[in-house]
Amino acid sequence: MATVKEEALPLVLVHRPPNFHFPFKHRLQTHFRLLDSLDSDPPKSTHSFFSRHAASVRVLLCVDTIPITRDILSLLLFLQLIVGSSTGVDHIDLQECRRRSIAVTNAGKAFSPDVADLAVGLLIDVLRRVFASFQYVRAGLWAQNGEFPLGFKVCAVRRKTSRISGLGKHGAKIAKRLEPFGCAISYNSRRKKPSVPFPWFKNVYNLAVNNDVLIVCCMLTEESRHIISKDVMTALGKEGVIINVGREALIDEKELVQLLVRGELRGAGLDVFENEPDVPQELFSLKNVVLSPHCAVATPECFDALEDLITANLHAFFSSKPLQSVVELE
Repeated sequence: MATVKEEALPLVLVHRPPNFHFPFKHRLQTHFRLLDSLDSDPPKSTHSFFSRHAASVRVLLCVDTIPITRDILSLLLFLQLIVGSSTGVDHIDLQECRRRSIAVTNAGKAFSPDVADLAVGLLIDVLRRVFASFQYVRAGLWAQNGEFPLGFKVCAVRRKTSRISGLGKHGAKIAKRLEPFGCAISYNSRRKKPSVPFPWFKNVYNLAVNNDVLIVCCMLTEESRHIISKDVMTALGKEGVIINVGREALIDEKELVQLLVRGELRGAGLDVFENEPDVPQELFSLKNVVLSPHCAVATPECFDALEDLITANLHAFFSSKPLQSVVELE
């Protein structure tokens, strides 16, 4: 039962996956009264818990990417705000939020520096064969076979151009990190950005034709699902490299695996996969592929920035001030 002091705190309903504990929960509890069905004794179903608190809840904190469907929203008749903890919002029924005028916020720029660091790190690893060379040394092949095979320049080896699919918050940070390498950068997004000096391509296929390196970091929507198709990947050519630090379903993974196995791409660096945590077994034996376990945002600094943003948005809502990182409900 809540104490008198807790009862006076602004009320926030928490929606999170089982066994997923967000690291700054206890710090949030100093400012807000968090209602979490998984903390009840015994734990209650989402439906019964949400229904019980529906009359008093105006804010829902969504932890990770647990779905917020129309059915979930129908339980919360007075909901005014969903505070998301991820960059992507494809797990939220935005159409229903728009219909009911429910505001939605996401992680905004909180993750961008660290996502950009990993994207460039994966690119360097693939082209300079960092992990492959480590395996070579560890296996004793340096002494046995001599020098390791040549790597490739980071500034894209053939057309000297890197393409970023989605020049949003993450993409802008990636571009900034690539410029010192001498990369000529172009990008793809729904609309041309007047303040961006890089060439813009509306058509994904045409952009791939003119690039060596494809860094995928755009938002996942129904329109962008498998936007990196077999045709797009083939257009990159045998010297093409794909880096994915966006969402797993942006790339047709089966086609990507086949192209890599057949040697029709130079390599890939992948942080996300379509059936996580399961990863296609064919990738494990490829020396030109670098894999990471969806950890682009896994730094203390990322979570500190996310905590600051979530706290700021909750305070802003309860103080009737402007929200940060508001999602456009198009």
